[in-house]
Amino acid sequence: RLDYETKKAYAFKVEASNAHLDPRFLHLGPFKDTATVKVNVLDVDEPPVFNRPSYSMDVYEDTSIGTVIGAVTAQDLDAGASEVRYSIDWKRDLDSYFDIDPVEGTISTSEVLDRERIARHNITVVATKVIPITVHVLDVNEFPPELATPHETYVCENAKPGQTRRPEHLLRALDFLLDNTAGVVTRRGGFRRRLQDHYLLPVVIEDIGHPVLSSTGTLTVQVCACDRDGRLLSCSAEAIFLPVGLSKGALIAILVCIVILLVIVVLYVGLRRQKDKDTLMTSKEDIRDNVIHYDDEGGGEEDTNAFDIGTLRNPKAVEEKSLRRDVRPPEGGTLRNGPRRVRSRNGPLPSRDGGADVQDFLQRRLQECTTDPSGPPYDSLVTFAYEGDGSVAESLSSIESQAVEAEV
Repeated sequence: RLDYETKKAYAFKVEASNAHLDPRFLHLGPFKDTATVKVNVLDVDEPPVFNRPSYSMDVYEDTSIGTVIGAVTAQDLDAGASEVRYSIDWKRDLDSYFDIDPVEGTISTSEVLDRERIARHNITVVATKVIPITVHVLDVNEFPPELATPHETYVCENAKPGQTRRPEHLLRALDFLLDNTAGVVTRRGGFRRRLQDHYLLPVVIEDIGHPVLSSTGTLTVQVCACDRDGRLLSCSAEAIFLPVGLSKGALIAILVCIVILLVIVVLYVGLRRQKDKDTLMTSKEDIRDNVIHYDDEGGGEEDTNAFDIGTLRNPKAVEEKSLRRDVRPPEGGTLRNGPRRVRSRNGPLPSRDGGADVQDFLQRRLQECTTDPSGPPYDSLVTFAYEGDGSVAESLSSIESQAVEAEV
């Protein structure tokens, strides 16, 4: 292949001879001739040559319009080194996401790129010679990392400092530390569910994207019961209240026994109270024979010296006070309606050594009731009431009324 840029002219000799000689003319000498040929190579305009057979470029999505993502270089090998012009073959790049500088050959974005929509663009740059260029759209870190569900892990009560849990997230806390393998490292031992059954750890998660994004979450670390080998036994809330070494069945039996004892105590107290009430009660006959009722008839607003039942219980008061007796039962008389059977809340009258006036009166009335054949067979004491003195109104005594009727 001739190349003007490599060798511009060629020179060579050409010989012509007769292939079939006549023997009769051999003595005349050789029958051939030689000529020199010189060939000059003319310059032909050749396309520019790129320094690479293809190009591959990377650009982040959401890059602003006009950002230069790379450049291509081509050179004209012809003599004189004419200027090379660059362009994009729009017949192949219909989307026109990129522009190229026709002189410098730099490629820039003309539209906002989205990796989720188109991850790779193929464009063709023309510089008299065609060369393919592939543009890879790189992912831009648009969303910060988040905790994956569930957001919980556990730590054993008997965990020792340096033991790890693997929540597969990055976190920092006072009681826990996380290394690059995403394992929670306990910084102290001897967790107790009765004091604190769970811990809330702030979790800071960072990625290595462009740009670097981070987020904060909360990881719940629950304190659980484990065996000596670290195998999980229970994390339930009711397990916190179970004593060490007691099963659920044993705890239920203890509770049942406590309930039975409480029922027995309540029944015992109720029976004792019922028994005390029964001992206080007496028969109706005893109440009838021992309860005496006293009636006090007042004489009006001016009756300031009314009958006081204490005079019957306090003989000295009878002697000290000279009370006016408005009503005296007639000698040997009987009551028309008979004695009244009444009751008192204070029990039977006590015996009195003093107060002969009252005693004589009661003895006479008792004798009268005993010897009166017309009276019913009452076995209770007949009582009488005294009216107060100083009353403007006349006496309302039923005894005096009976006496007046008898006189009439």
